[in-house]
Amino acid sequence: MFTFPIMAVRKVIARGEADAAANGGFRDPYYGLKPGQGEKPGLWLVGDEGVYIISNGKLADGQKPLVVYSAECHPKGNPDWWDYKCRHFGGDDGIEFIDADLLIPSFNRNFGATHLRVQLTERDITFALITR
Repeated sequence: MFTFPIMAVRKVIARGEADAAANGGFRDPYYGLKPGQGEKPGLWLVGDEGVYIISNGKLADGQKPLVVYSAECHPKGNPDWWDYKCRHFGGDDGIEFIDADLLIPSFNRNFGATHLRVQLTERDITFALITR
């Protein structure tokens, strides 16, 4: 499982929305394989060198998206990040789109929660709000 501060998740979604408004929409996380399924407000959960969330708005030339690493799988903060990624995300690189409409209403109803916990199985992604 992977945890992210809720305030950071909100910032990633807001940055994606701002980039989309300024640059003509949202990027396609599936590179045309699933047309229209990820081109809306949300974020990408990425397993690569670590596991992180990334803003999904289209970017101007030279602009970089906002990236926030999970607490458990930051390559500069956890020397065991590769083993953790393989156990909980898999050894291959991957990307999953997470719709903002799945997250923001929960955040708004649970003001005491501080972190979003994301858990992956072979077929599902589950979310839990936790307080640290």
